[in-house]
Amino acid sequence: MRTRYLFMIVDDDPDDIDFFRVAVRKIDPLNTCITATDGEDALQKLQKETGNLPDFIFLDLNMPRMDGKTCLRELKKKERLKDIPVIIYTTSSHEREKEETLALGAAYFLTKAHSIKMLQESIRDTLEVVSSQREQI
Repeated sequence: MRTRYLFMIVDDDPDDIDFFRVAVRKIDPLNTCITATDGEDALQKLQKETGNLPDFIFLDLNMPRMDGKTCLRELKKKERLKDIPVIIYTTSSHEREKEETLALGAAYFLTKAHSIKMLQESIRDTLEVVSSQREQI
């Protein structure tokens, strides 16, 4: 599995964004992150992007202006963005939300970890699962 990635983290909590950035850089210092504060911000940034699109989008569910489910629906409608794996990254662990977001096209559902080490392990595991799913397509 490749370890250097361009991630997009979409979250309205700056501490969660920083926590995520630290974890992905600990996995590989050459990993990079672009950030968005809500779904609307994410869509605007992705539509303006003329260079590399992210390899993975980690998307929080509960955000102002445009929540994660709405953003996920919009991402999957856009030809240029629909194949980017979207990982729901949230404090929620409700089975109903997991089922709903997977049905909307999310590649994975990840509950936020409480330590950098746990988050690193969760991200690594998630990338392995999502990468193997993509290879099977």
